[in-house]
Amino acid sequence: MTPILVLDQVSVKLPKGADRSHAMEEVTLSVAAGEILCVVGESGSGKSMTANAIMRLLPGGVTLDGGRILFEGRDLAGVSEAEMRKVRGAGIAMIFQEPMTALNPLRTIGDQIGEMFEIHTDLAKSAIRARVQALLEEVRIPDPLAAAKAYPHELSGGQRQRAMIAMALALDPKVLIADEPTTALDVTTQAQILELIRDLQRRKGTAVLFITHDFGVVAEIADRVAVMSKGRVVEQGTVEAVLDNPQHAYTQQLIAAVPPLKAPPPRAISDEAILTIDHVSKTYRTGGFLGRGQRVTHAVKDVSLVLPKGGTLGIVGESGSGKSTLARCLVRLIDPESGSIWLSGRDLASLSKEEMRAETRNIQMVFQDPFASLNPRHKAGELVAQGLIVHGTPRAGALKRARDLFSLVGLDPAAIDRFPHEFSGGQRQRIGLARALALEPKVLVADEPVSALDVSVQAQVLKLLADLRARLGLSIVFITHDLRVAAQVCDLVAVMKSGEVVEAGPIADVFGNPQHAYTRALLASIPGRGFGLKEAVLA
Repeated sequence: MTPILVLDQVSVKLPKGADRSHAMEEVTLSVAAGEILCVVGESGSGKSMTANAIMRLLPGGVTLDGGRILFEGRDLAGVSEAEMRKVRGAGIAMIFQEPMTALNPLRTIGDQIGEMFEIHTDLAKSAIRARVQALLEEVRIPDPLAAAKAYPHELSGGQRQRAMIAMALALDPKVLIADEPTTALDVTTQAQILELIRDLQRRKGTAVLFITHDFGVVAEIADRVAVMSKGRVVEQGTVEAVLDNPQHAYTQQLIAAVPPLKAPPPRAISDEAILTIDHVSKTYRTGGFLGRGQRVTHAVKDVSLVLPKGGTLGIVGESGSGKSTLARCLVRLIDPESGSIWLSGRDLASLSKEEMRAETRNIQMVFQDPFASLNPRHKAGELVAQGLIVHGTPRAGALKRARDLFSLVGLDPAAIDRFPHEFSGGQRQRIGLARALALEPKVLVADEPVSALDVSVQAQVLKLLADLRARLGLSIVFITHDLRVAAQVCDLVAVMKSGEVVEAGPIADVFGNPQHAYTRALLASIPGRGFGLKEAVLA
């Protein structure tokens, strides 16, 4: 096949003071019409910079430093910005990793997709509206008419991603660049998006450059694979060759870090319950006037679960299943409207705010996005020490304890004087863990703590959690949509759907012999399950 897009010895130079001189060094890649090339690697490997270089959307101070970017034989590295604007969208389109930040929150979805036609075509407004509707139907958004009138925050994560795909496909581009488009999506939504991209690629013959760190996704969708490390391509070939017989040590390391779906042998855990969730419910009511037209959402509906002392209870399900709402009820960031939450014989749901503040010593939470949950104006050490200071520890003693906690979670104690933005994603997650552990809680509630991390960093954080559980006797409520992760860290699992627990039990029993149709659907949606990758990964 003749390549439609070729990167020939492309290098990208970073500004002075960066960790290394180049984000990309002599990268050579190609993708043909009707082909899907997956570029895989950890954060900082140069994957997203490759996409930005092709689109000529490099950050300030970052410059092309040699090589050619050939699109249909034309070198984009040398064209003017005005010429490049004609290529973007019409010739090469891009789906960005986080649609909520890529979409304008002040404009409707229909307006933002329609803008592509307004800029690049002479279509009348009525024709543009019709094209927008057709695109939203093509990407299978439920109720396309309502979606076109909606603002980004009114759509789910999967629907926003579909809207981004519709925007990227508006002008029938010859090359589609997808930058981590399924990273934070649950398995069923992820499976739908992958099937959508594959279907569109087959029907339209689009060349797809798919950037990901998930080898399950690679196994599911790729024709060829390129593995990047520290700005260089270290291995590339067909998906079968790279996944079944990796040659480079880095590729072997990445594949080995993918958690298998098969649960390990069960651990011996206590019969004593440390946390009992007893018929907890939480309902949201929005909109309406004097009760008319009000929308009612049963986010958590009559949930009862038990966390044994020293055990890990996993809570899995799709986005909107009620997992995070339940987590916030447990730590009283949200007040449940009914039910009890018993922690060591005390009902947290019935405590006043003052009583709950004192009880937070015993139950702490690690949030999904550590960057959003860490105050960017405070140094990391102060953030870890904050809880101790609030509970009466002198500042000097609290900062000393922060240094000890940094060591405990595998960070340099000297780094307590750095700000959150000076750490990587995995390091920030470790800071979130250190902060949660500062008060020596009995129960740790971890809400999607590894969902956006690379497989190798994810493996490190999961190993750390298991180590802390063993050393400190922690009991953990682990909320995730990643069933592979759940299989490796959880003793028990509860499957949630539409606010209800539809199935619960020991992890090996539930995943090995699922009884509920929804559990079976979740397991069947895991990307890469049907591929002949080594048993340790896709078992």
